[in-house]
Amino acid sequence: MKKLAIFLALISVGVCSLLLPESRAVSTAKPFYNSEFVFPLEHWHNHSSCIVESPNGDLLICWFNGSGERQADDVKIEGARLKRGAKQWSPRFTMADTPGYPDTNCTMFIDPQRRLWLMWPTILANEWHTALMKYKISSRYAGQGSPIWEVSEVMHVTPGQEFVDTVNRTLDEWEKRQALSPETPRETLSAYSTRVRKMAADKLSRRIGWMTRAHPIVLDNQRLIVPLYSDGFSFSLMAITDDWGKTWKTSTPLVGGGNIQPSIVKRKDGSLYTLMRDNGPAPKRLHQSESRDRGETWSPVTDSNLPNPGSGAELISLKNGHWALIYNDTERGRHSLAVSISDDEGKSWKWTRHLELDSAPTEAGSFSYPSIIQARDGSLHASYSYHLNRSNLEKDSDGKPKRKSIKHAHFNEEWVMEGDKR
Repeated sequence: MKKLAIFLALISVGVCSLLLPESRAVSTAKPFYNSEFVFPLEHWHNHSSCIVESPNGDLLICWFNGSGERQADDVKIEGARLKRGAKQWSPRFTMADTPGYPDTNCTMFIDPQRRLWLMWPTILANEWHTALMKYKISSRYAGQGSPIWEVSEVMHVTPGQEFVDTVNRTLDEWEKRQALSPETPRETLSAYSTRVRKMAADKLSRRIGWMTRAHPIVLDNQRLIVPLYSDGFSFSLMAITDDWGKTWKTSTPLVGGGNIQPSIVKRKDGSLYTLMRDNGPAPKRLHQSESRDRGETWSPVTDSNLPNPGSGAELISLKNGHWALIYNDTERGRHSLAVSISDDEGKSWKWTRHLELDSAPTEAGSFSYPSIIQARDGSLHASYSYHLNRSNLEKDSDGKPKRKSIKHAHFNEEWVMEGDKR
């Protein structure tokens, strides 16, 4: 009888835990965190990484490397691999390089057919608004060195008349609202509106200049949505394909005050939500919008309550229904890089912990452009640009300070929920 009572009690506890909402379930996982550089610090510019987990459990990271960014024609896309169970990243390898042109903000994802996609913009004339989107696809990427690419294509981003109409309509409404504010910088607003309307009316201007940053999202194993942005327009757009790149179409533009580099998450009700970097005036906040038709049209862009210093952020949905956000949680500077957890789909962010927090008054480092995924084992992996700004750094053989790398961090949700240790 005693054994039967214990057995029934255990069943009762198990049933009760199943009935609890996922956000209230008590986790027994032990918090953990570890991190390492993908390669040693160096003077070369290394920036804008993206991380994915391969079907075999390997991790793959890409980023751009060179003597600068858009202005440097030696910039290329590099990659490295961390084999499952390994402690050290592989030697670096080139994933994409257009000779004589900068290849920049890259992103990756693995599609339902287990193929790896690499997407990035090639900058045609050393200005961001001359970007040309490209992508490659590989089904052989689990070995040594660079993936073997079976597909190499240009992504033709072709906004039509609906793009023009949406831009003009949104600017009309914006100008009316701003005219009611006595603090509106009239000349700045007028110049921006005139420039954007002219660009939208020009077929070439609206077809180039679009760039990637955050991971794409796949809906129902069928629709691929690639979040794009333009520094020329200073707003965002979604590229959509329902046949894995044979044909592309675009969403309506997400027109706002400097809302770029969108990151998309799917809500439980099927709608989509995006957070975007704030490239506009103060107050600096991550911008937000939503779609209820699978990414084709988007609500008016508004400010969220989340601070942003004009730096990239990424948002993902976890297996337990929580959301994880990785971002610079300040209005100025990239010295603070945090991960926040929400259990109510972004209405509140109850838990925050910092991956980096540099309080040096004059030589604070920069930790930015983060990428985050949840692995199949439930843990979280992040990669980000790690740039030191100290006067006493070790120098290389050319006398240049070793200050830049890409950093990888591996941790779990429980570690974030512990909060910063004092």
